[in-house]
Amino acid sequence: MRKPMSACITLFILAACSPQAPPIEEPPAAAAIVPAGATLEKVFTRSLPIQGGLTEGPAVAPDGTIYFSDIPFGSDKGKIMRFDPKTGQTTVFAEDSGKSNGLTFDANGHLIAAEGADQGGRQISRWNVETAEKTVIAGKYDGKRFNAPNDLTLDAKGRVYFSDPRYLGAEPRELEHMAIYRVDVDGTVVEVTHELEKPNGVALSPDGRTLYAADHNNGSERITDPDAPAGVHGAMKIYAFPLGDDGLVSGPKKTLVDFGKEAGCDGMTVDENGNIYLTSRGLKRPGVMIINPQGEEVGFIPAGPENQTDPANAQGLPSNVEFGKGDEANVLYVTVDLSLYRIKLGVKGYHPF
Repeated sequence: MRKPMSACITLFILAACSPQAPPIEEPPAAAAIVPAGATLEKVFTRSLPIQGGLTEGPAVAPDGTIYFSDIPFGSDKGKIMRFDPKTGQTTVFAEDSGKSNGLTFDANGHLIAAEGADQGGRQISRWNVETAEKTVIAGKYDGKRFNAPNDLTLDAKGRVYFSDPRYLGAEPRELEHMAIYRVDVDGTVVEVTHELEKPNGVALSPDGRTLYAADHNNGSERITDPDAPAGVHGAMKIYAFPLGDDGLVSGPKKTLVDFGKEAGCDGMTVDENGNIYLTSRGLKRPGVMIINPQGEEVGFIPAGPENQTDPANAQGLPSNVEFGKGDEANVLYVTVDLSLYRIKLGVKGYHPF
Protein backbone atom coordinates (compact mmCIF):
# COMPACT_ATOMS: atom_id res chain seq x y z
CA MET A 1 0.00 0.00 0.00
CA ARG A 2 1.22 3.47 -0.85
CA LYS A 3 1.39 6.00 1.98
CA PRO A 4 -0.63 9.18 1.58
CA MET A 5 1.34 12.15 0.32
CA SER A 6 0.59 14.10 3.52
CA ALA A 7 2.16 11.33 5.61
CA CYS A 8 5.31 11.41 3.50
CA ILE A 9 5.55 15.19 3.91
CA THR A 10 5.09 14.85 7.68
CA LEU A 11 7.85 12.24 7.90
CA PHE A 12 10.16 14.46 5.82
CA ILE A 13 9.53 17.44 8.11
CA LEU A 14 10.13 15.38 11.24
CA ALA A 15 13.37 13.99 9.83
CA ALA A 16 14.55 17.43 8.84
CA CYS A 17 13.78 18.87 12.28
CA SER A 18 15.24 15.98 14.27
CA PRO A 19 18.53 16.68 16.07
CA GLN A 20 21.52 15.76 13.97
CA ALA A 21 24.00 13.16 15.24
CA PRO A 22 27.23 14.79 16.46
CA PRO A 23 29.97 14.75 13.80
CA ILE A 24 32.63 12.10 14.11
CA GLU A 25 35.79 13.63 15.47
CA GLU A 26 38.66 13.39 13.03
CA PRO A 27 42.34 13.24 14.01
CA PRO A 28 43.97 16.67 14.27
CA ALA A 29 44.75 18.03 10.83
CA ALA A 30 48.35 18.48 9.81
CA ALA A 31 47.79 22.24 10.01
CA ALA A 32 47.02 21.87 13.73
CA ILE A 33 50.52 20.45 14.23
CA VAL A 34 52.47 22.42 11.63
CA PRO A 35 50.80 25.85 11.33
CA ALA A 36 50.43 27.37 7.89
CA GLY A 37 53.51 29.32 6.96
CA ALA A 38 55.71 27.78 9.65
CA THR A 39 59.24 27.07 8.40
CA LEU A 40 62.56 26.01 9.85
CA GLU A 41 64.73 28.84 11.20
CA LYS A 42 68.50 28.34 11.22
CA VAL A 43 70.08 29.27 14.57
CA PHE A 44 73.56 27.75 14.20
CA THR A 45 75.97 26.53 11.53
CA ARG A 46 79.39 25.03 12.17
CA SER A 47 82.24 27.52 11.81
CA LEU A 48 85.00 25.66 13.64
CA PRO A 49 87.65 23.84 11.52
CA ILE A 50 86.08 20.40 11.94
CA GLN A 51 86.18 17.96 9.02
CA GLY A 52 83.17 16.00 7.84
CA GLY A 53 80.42 14.58 9.97
CA LEU A 54 77.23 16.32 11.04
CA THR A 55 75.34 17.90 13.92
CA GLU A 56 73.27 15.52 16.03
CA GLY A 57 71.34 14.78 19.21
CA PRO A 58 69.66 18.02 20.38
CA ALA A 59 68.64 17.85 24.05
CA VAL A 60 66.84 20.45 26.17
CA ALA A 61 68.26 21.29 29.60
CA PRO A 62 66.07 22.22 32.58
CA ASP A 63 66.81 25.91 31.91
CA GLY A 64 65.61 25.62 28.31
CA THR A 65 69.02 25.76 26.64
CA ILE A 66 69.71 23.27 23.85
CA TYR A 67 72.77 21.03 23.89
CA PHE A 68 73.75 19.18 20.71
CA SER A 69 76.62 17.16 19.28
CA ASP A 70 78.93 18.29 16.50
CA ILE A 71 80.42 15.04 15.19
CA PRO A 72 83.46 14.96 12.87
CA PHE A 73 85.12 12.06 11.11
CA GLY A 74 88.51 10.73 12.16
CA SER A 75 90.75 11.68 15.07
CA ASP A 76 88.88 14.82 16.16
CA LYS A 77 86.87 13.79 19.22
CA GLY A 78 83.94 16.06 18.43
CA LYS A 79 82.24 18.69 20.56
CA ILE A 80 79.09 19.26 22.57
CA MET A 81 77.58 22.65 21.80
CA ARG A 82 75.13 24.77 23.82
CA PHE A 83 72.56 27.08 22.24
CA ASP A 84 70.81 29.68 24.41
CA PRO A 85 67.39 30.64 22.96
CA LYS A 86 67.32 33.82 25.07
CA THR A 87 70.52 35.27 23.62
CA GLY A 88 70.71 33.39 20.32
CA GLN A 89 74.33 32.52 21.13
CA THR A 90 75.98 29.11 20.68
CA THR A 91 79.05 28.18 22.72
CA VAL A 92 81.21 25.09 23.17
CA PHE A 93 80.26 23.10 26.26
CA ALA A 94 82.75 20.22 25.80
CA GLU A 95 85.86 20.35 23.63
CA ASP A 96 86.13 16.55 23.67
CA SER A 97 82.76 14.84 23.46
CA GLY A 98 84.11 11.31 23.00
CA LYS A 99 82.26 11.37 19.65
CA SER A 100 78.92 11.90 21.37
CA ASN A 101 75.85 11.40 19.22
CA GLY A 102 72.47 11.27 20.96
CA LEU A 103 71.99 13.40 24.09
CA THR A 104 69.30 13.77 26.74
CA PHE A 105 68.85 15.13 30.27
CA ASP A 106 67.92 13.14 33.37
CA ALA A 107 65.75 14.17 36.32
CA ASN A 108 68.78 15.61 38.14
CA GLY A 109 69.68 17.92 35.26
CA HIS A 110 72.66 15.84 34.17
CA LEU A 111 73.42 15.46 30.48
CA ILE A 112 73.43 11.83 29.31
CA ALA A 113 75.45 11.12 26.14
CA ALA A 114 75.76 8.19 23.74
CA GLU A 115 79.40 8.13 22.63
CA GLY A 116 80.08 6.41 19.33
CA ALA A 117 82.99 4.67 17.59
CA ASP A 118 85.55 6.03 15.07
CA GLN A 119 87.96 6.76 17.95
CA GLY A 120 85.11 7.73 20.27
CA GLY A 121 84.24 6.49 23.74
CA ARG A 122 81.79 3.70 22.76
CA GLN A 123 79.94 4.22 26.04
CA ILE A 124 77.08 5.94 27.84
CA SER A 125 78.32 8.86 29.91
CA ARG A 126 76.89 11.41 32.33
CA TRP A 127 77.95 15.07 32.40
CA ASN A 128 77.54 17.48 35.27
CA VAL A 129 76.78 20.62 33.27
CA GLU A 130 77.73 22.88 36.18
CA THR A 131 81.26 21.47 36.56
CA ALA A 132 81.72 19.88 33.10
CA GLU A 133 82.81 16.66 34.84
CA LYS A 134 82.05 13.40 33.03
CA THR A 135 81.52 9.91 34.43
CA VAL A 136 80.91 6.65 32.57
CA ILE A 137 77.69 4.89 33.50
CA ALA A 138 77.93 1.98 31.04
CA GLY A 139 80.64 0.81 28.65
CA LYS A 140 80.07 -2.91 28.25
CA TYR A 141 77.41 -5.58 28.00
CA ASP A 142 78.25 -9.08 29.17
CA GLY A 143 81.89 -8.03 29.48
CA LYS A 144 82.13 -6.81 25.87
CA ARG A 145 82.52 -3.26 24.57
CA PHE A 146 79.56 -1.67 22.87
CA ASN A 147 79.64 -1.26 19.09
CA ALA A 148 78.87 2.46 18.89
CA PRO A 149 76.06 3.86 21.08
CA ASN A 150 74.00 6.08 18.83
CA ASP A 151 70.70 7.41 20.17
CA LEU A 152 69.05 7.29 23.58
CA THR A 153 65.94 8.15 25.57
CA LEU A 154 64.90 7.96 29.23
CA ASP A 155 61.76 6.56 30.82
CA ALA A 156 59.97 8.04 33.84
CA LYS A 157 62.04 5.84 36.17
CA GLY A 158 65.29 7.31 34.87
CA ARG A 159 66.35 4.23 32.93
CA VAL A 160 68.34 4.87 29.74
CA TYR A 161 67.29 3.07 26.56
CA PHE A 162 69.89 3.30 23.79
CA SER A 163 70.70 1.88 20.37
CA ASP A 164 74.06 0.32 19.56
CA PRO A 165 74.67 -0.01 15.79
CA ARG A 166 77.93 0.49 13.88
CA TYR A 167 78.22 2.88 10.94
CA LEU A 168 81.87 3.86 10.97
CA GLY A 169 85.18 3.28 12.76
CA ALA A 170 87.89 0.67 12.46
CA GLU A 171 87.55 -0.66 16.02
CA PRO A 172 86.85 -4.41 16.07
CA ARG A 173 83.33 -5.35 17.11
CA GLU A 174 83.01 -7.44 20.24
CA LEU A 175 79.24 -7.95 20.41
CA GLU A 176 77.43 -10.30 18.05
CA HIS A 177 74.31 -8.17 17.69
CA MET A 178 73.49 -4.57 16.97
CA ALA A 179 70.89 -4.20 19.68
CA ILE A 180 68.90 -1.85 21.89
CA TYR A 181 69.95 -1.87 25.54
CA ARG A 182 68.78 -0.35 28.80
CA VAL A 183 70.92 1.00 31.62
CA ASP A 184 69.05 0.76 34.92
CA VAL A 185 69.52 3.29 37.70
CA ASP A 186 71.90 0.90 39.51
CA GLY A 187 74.09 0.64 36.40
CA THR A 188 72.87 -2.81 35.30
CA VAL A 189 72.77 -3.20 31.52
CA VAL A 190 70.08 -5.39 29.97
CA GLU A 191 69.42 -6.17 26.32
CA VAL A 192 65.96 -4.96 25.34
CA THR A 193 65.91 -6.42 21.83
CA HIS A 194 68.13 -7.31 18.90
CA GLU A 195 65.20 -7.93 16.55
CA LEU A 196 66.44 -5.21 14.21
CA GLU A 197 69.17 -5.23 11.59
CA LYS A 198 70.76 -1.91 12.61
CA PRO A 199 68.93 0.14 15.27
CA ASN A 200 69.27 3.90 15.21
CA GLY A 201 66.79 6.43 16.62
CA VAL A 202 64.76 5.47 19.70
CA ALA A 203 61.87 7.06 21.62
CA LEU A 204 59.27 6.03 24.19
CA SER A 205 55.54 6.74 24.13
CA PRO A 206 54.34 9.14 26.84
CA ASP A 207 52.82 6.26 28.83
CA GLY A 208 56.06 4.28 28.62
CA ARG A 209 54.29 1.26 27.14
CA THR A 210 55.79 1.43 23.62
CA LEU A 211 59.36 1.66 22.40
CA TYR A 212 59.74 3.20 18.96
CA ALA A 213 62.91 2.34 17.06
CA ALA A 214 64.33 3.10 13.63
CA ASP A 215 65.94 0.26 11.72
CA HIS A 216 68.46 2.03 9.48
CA ASN A 217 70.56 -0.59 7.71
CA ASN A 218 72.73 1.31 5.24
CA GLY A 219 74.70 -1.86 4.44
CA SER A 220 78.08 -0.66 5.75
CA GLU A 221 79.86 -0.57 9.10
CA ARG A 222 82.69 1.65 7.81
CA ILE A 223 81.14 4.33 5.63
CA THR A 224 84.27 6.51 5.63
CA ASP A 225 86.64 3.73 4.58
CA PRO A 226 87.04 3.54 0.76
CA ASP A 227 88.52 0.05 1.08
CA ALA A 228 85.60 -1.35 3.06
CA PRO A 229 83.52 -3.89 1.14
CA ALA A 230 80.36 -2.48 -0.41
CA GLY A 231 77.29 -3.43 1.54
CA VAL A 232 73.70 -4.05 0.59
CA HIS A 233 71.03 -1.84 2.08
CA GLY A 234 68.66 -3.66 4.38
CA ALA A 235 65.67 -2.66 6.48
CA MET A 236 64.68 1.00 6.56
CA LYS A 237 61.69 0.84 8.88
CA ILE A 238 60.08 2.22 12.02
CA TYR A 239 59.01 -0.35 14.58
CA ALA A 240 56.81 -0.19 17.67
CA PHE A 241 57.76 -2.65 20.43
CA PRO A 242 55.20 -3.19 23.21
CA LEU A 243 56.72 -2.98 26.68
CA GLY A 244 55.55 -4.79 29.82
CA ASP A 245 55.46 -3.58 33.41
CA ASP A 246 59.17 -4.40 33.65
CA GLY A 247 59.95 -2.06 30.75
CA LEU A 248 61.05 -4.90 28.49
CA VAL A 249 59.58 -6.13 25.21
CA SER A 250 56.36 -8.04 25.88
CA GLY A 251 55.16 -8.98 22.39
CA PRO A 252 55.88 -8.90 18.67
CA LYS A 253 56.98 -5.66 17.07
CA LYS A 254 54.74 -3.76 14.67
CA THR A 255 56.00 -2.01 11.54
CA LEU A 256 54.71 1.57 11.45
CA VAL A 257 56.66 2.87 8.44
CA ASP A 258 58.57 1.10 5.69
CA PHE A 259 60.80 3.49 3.77
CA GLY A 260 61.64 0.80 1.22
CA LYS A 261 64.86 1.51 -0.65
CA GLU A 262 64.87 5.15 0.43
CA ALA A 263 67.25 6.21 3.19
CA GLY A 264 65.18 5.92 6.33
CA CYS A 265 64.93 7.59 9.70
CA ASP A 266 67.72 8.73 12.02
CA GLY A 267 66.62 10.27 15.36
CA MET A 268 63.09 10.80 16.68
CA THR A 269 60.99 12.27 19.48
CA VAL A 270 57.34 12.39 20.59
CA ASP A 271 54.83 15.11 21.46
CA GLU A 272 52.34 15.26 24.33
CA ASN A 273 49.68 13.59 22.16
CA GLY A 274 51.91 10.62 21.39
CA ASN A 275 52.73 11.54 17.80
CA ILE A 276 56.22 10.51 16.65
CA TYR A 277 58.57 12.90 14.85
CA LEU A 278 60.91 11.07 12.45
CA THR A 279 63.96 12.58 10.76
CA SER A 280 63.53 11.28 7.23
CA ARG A 281 66.81 11.35 5.27
CA GLY A 282 65.50 10.30 1.88
CA LEU A 283 66.68 12.38 -1.08
CA LYS A 284 63.19 12.48 -2.57
CA ARG A 285 61.66 14.15 0.47
CA PRO A 286 64.06 15.11 3.28
CA GLY A 287 62.42 16.45 6.40
CA VAL A 288 60.61 15.61 9.61
CA MET A 289 57.79 13.13 9.08
CA ILE A 290 55.13 13.18 11.80
CA ILE A 291 53.11 10.02 12.36
CA ASN A 292 50.53 8.96 14.91
CA PRO A 293 50.93 5.76 16.96
CA GLN A 294 49.17 3.81 14.19
CA GLY A 295 51.81 4.86 11.64
CA GLU A 296 49.62 7.32 9.73
CA GLU A 297 51.33 10.49 8.55
CA VAL A 298 49.75 13.54 10.23
CA GLY A 299 52.28 16.22 9.28
CA PHE A 300 55.56 16.96 7.54
CA ILE A 301 58.27 19.61 7.89
CA PRO A 302 60.48 19.98 4.78
CA ALA A 303 64.19 20.32 5.53
CA GLY A 304 65.75 20.26 2.07
CA PRO A 305 64.98 20.25 -1.66
CA GLU A 306 62.85 17.40 -2.98
CA ASN A 307 63.96 14.86 -5.58
CA GLN A 308 67.70 15.27 -5.11
CA THR A 309 69.83 12.90 -7.18
CA ASP A 310 73.39 13.31 -5.84
CA PRO A 311 73.88 11.55 -2.48
CA ALA A 312 77.43 12.92 -2.16
CA ASN A 313 76.14 16.49 -2.18
CA ALA A 314 72.76 16.02 -0.54
CA GLN A 315 71.32 19.03 1.29
CA GLY A 316 68.85 19.31 4.13
CA LEU A 317 69.19 15.84 5.63
CA PRO A 318 67.91 15.97 9.24
CA SER A 319 69.53 13.80 11.90
CA ASN A 320 67.61 14.34 15.15
CA VAL A 321 64.84 16.30 16.85
CA GLU A 322 63.91 17.62 20.30
CA PHE A 323 61.19 19.85 21.74
CA GLY A 324 62.09 22.77 23.95
CA LYS A 325 60.73 23.52 27.44
CA GLY A 326 58.98 26.38 29.18
CA ASP A 327 58.19 29.17 26.74
CA GLU A 328 59.53 26.92 23.97
CA ALA A 329 57.52 23.80 24.83
CA ASN A 330 56.01 23.94 21.33
CA VAL A 331 59.29 24.68 19.56
CA LEU A 332 60.91 21.75 17.75
CA TYR A 333 64.70 21.82 17.34
CA VAL A 334 66.15 19.90 14.40
CA THR A 335 69.79 19.16 13.58
CA VAL A 336 70.26 19.28 9.80
CA ASP A 337 73.58 18.73 7.99
CA LEU A 338 76.02 20.97 9.93
CA SER A 339 73.38 23.22 11.47
CA LEU A 340 70.72 23.58 14.15
CA TYR A 341 67.21 24.76 13.24
CA ARG A 342 63.97 25.39 15.09
CA ILE A 343 60.29 25.72 14.21
CA LYS A 344 57.25 26.72 16.27
CA LEU A 345 54.48 24.11 16.13
CA GLY A 346 50.89 23.85 17.30
CA VAL A 347 51.61 21.13 19.88
CA LYS A 348 53.92 20.71 22.84
CA GLY A 349 56.59 18.08 23.20
CA TYR A 350 56.68 15.34 25.80
CA HIS A 351 59.46 15.01 28.37
CA PRO A 352 59.47 12.48 31.23
CA PHE A 353 60.96 15.07 33.61
